[in-house]
Amino acid sequence: MLVLGLPLHPLIVHLAVIMLPLSALGAIAIASRPAWSKRFGVIVVAGALVGAVAAFISKSSGENLARQVGAPAEHVNYGNQLPVIALVFFLVVTIFWLLDRGIPGNRRRPPSLMILAGVVILVAVGTIIWTVLTGHSGAEAVWGSVGALAATSQ
Repeated sequence: MLVLGLPLHPLIVHLAVIMLPLSALGAIAIASRPAWSKRFGVIVVAGALVGAVAAFISKSSGENLARQVGAPAEHVNYGNQLPVIALVFFLVVTIFWLLDRGIPGNRRRPPSLMILAGVVILVAVGTIIWTVLTGHSGAEAVWGSVGALAATSQ
């Protein structure tokens, strides 16, 4: 599929590469600070949703693009797993936020919610790492030979 003459994949990928790490950082923030959860939680959940949807669209558009130009194996492996990771991230942060909203501001989080906050942080860090690995492998597949040519011409 083309958008203004360009393949959809490199266009939509940027949405996933921005929204997933950004919402993961937000998830770490709301898991760490209860007041931030109440204030910014809906924004973090919305960002995680946009990032997850973008990851699924990126995977689909990447498969279509690969049929035309070939598929770099490392990027395909990362790209096949990123939508699942993004979905898990979205679900975990949404469940955490929904449960955390019910805790009055003058009470501490119960131990079970504190454990879930730790899970949110771990999943968020994993989401950031996997998004970076996926994006980097795609950039290497496209631009790696250009960098190698530039290095040899100097």
